[in-house]
Order: sequence, then C-alpha cells, then structure tokens
Amino acid sequence: MLRATMPLVILLIWQLASTFGLVTPEVLPSPSDIGSAFAELVRLGDLQAALPVSLGRALTGLAIGGTTGLAIGLFAGLWRIGEGLFDAPLQMLRTIPFIALVPLFITWFGIGELAKLMVIIAATIFPMYLNTYAGVRGVDPKLIEAASIFGLSHRHTAWHVILPTALPSILVGLRYASGAALLALVVAEQINASSGIGYILNNANMNQRSDIIIAGILVYAALGIAIDLLMRMVEHLALPWRAKLVLA
Repeated sequence: MLRATMPLVILLIWQLASTFGLVTPEVLPSPSDIGSAFAELVRLGDLQAALPVSLGRALTGLAIGGTTGLAIGLFAGLWRIGEGLFDAPLQMLRTIPFIALVPLFITWFGIGELAKLMVIIAATIFPMYLNTYAGVRGVDPKLIEAASIFGLSHRHTAWHVILPTALPSILVGLRYASGAALLALVVAEQINASSGIGYILNNANMNQRSDIIIAGILVYAALGIAIDLLMRMVEHLALPWRAKLVLA
C-alpha cells in the first residue's frame, strides 16, 4: 500500500507546486502538462512510430551482445584455454564505461545505425559474460565428482549438471544485460537519431518543449519497468524449483 501511495503523494505535491507558481513550467512542467504532451505524442502518432524502432534497437543489441557474452562466458568457464584467452582482457575492458566508447564508435562506424547498435552490444556483453562465468565456476565440485562417478561424459556433465546449476546466475546476467541495453539505448539514440524515442527528445530539445522531453524520459522508464518484469517472469518460468525467501 505504501509503495503505491508515495508516488501519488509526490505527484500531488508536484502538481500543487506548479499550480501555485512555486515551480515555473520552463523549469519543470506540471504532471498535467506532461500528460497532455504524452497525449499529443499519441494523437500525432509519433510515439507509436518511435516505440518499435527503439525496442528493435535495444532487443537486437541485447540479442547479439547477450549471446556473445553467454558464449564467451561458457567457453571461459568450462575450458581453461577459454579462461586464459578471454577472462583477463574482458575483466580489464569491463572497467571502461560504455559511454566513453561512443566517440570511438562514431569514428569507427559513423553516425548511422551500426554505431547505435555497437553501443548497446558493448553495454550488454559484460554483464552476461561475468554472470555466466561466475555461475559455471561456482558449481559445487562435488556435483561434478558425482557425475564422474556415475560415468557421465564431459559433454553430458556440462549439459545435465553444470548448465542447470549455473542457470540462476545466467538469468541474473540476462536481467542485468537487459537493463544495460535500455540504458545504452538512451545514449545511442543521441547519436544523430532520425527515428525512435531519442529523435523525439532531440526535436523537443530544439523546440524547448520540456514537457515532451520529460514525457519521453518517462517512456524510457516505463520500458525499463516492463523489461524488468519480463525478465522476472522468465526467471520464474525457468526456475520454478527455486525457493523464495522473504524475511518480512
């Protein structure tokens, strides 16, 4: 109940502050003005046209980056040669914020869709790799020993013992990667976007429409909540056996 009440209280205080002139519309539009801006975007069809473009960018980057991080994480986790080849370089590269790579990607790939996609890929590889690698390396050695005693081959041990045990960590990595994809999308769509939510925000900025800017930011936030709920559902379906511990 408290979680639902507090946002409403904040919106009410915000609206009252705007109504009584405590906050000017140029600095922070009122919730009602932002709602009107959102309705304007829907009425003109701008939002409906932008959402598929932005989601397509985020999901494509997540699919490529997540798959790459998963593959490298499994390779490094299951084989020592993979660890030797990839772990040290990726551990160093992950300390570089992906935002810092944007100028370099623009130099390499231009200002088209490829640069935007590469920003999202760079943001999603590392969470997927780190959690996959940690999940595989965190498997109890006694389970692997038991599989060896029962005569399972290396391939069957990896498929029937290591991967199911590491699956919770892999799904956590997917959840983090999906959040990183959306964060990277916000950055990527500032690179000369000609479509998508970022394009709406850039136009609103040039026209000094702060109400539309905040409406677009709230759309990004809603997408983040929707993606997180989807990832939670995937975890629930993939791990029905995992106990849910709640202290209070």
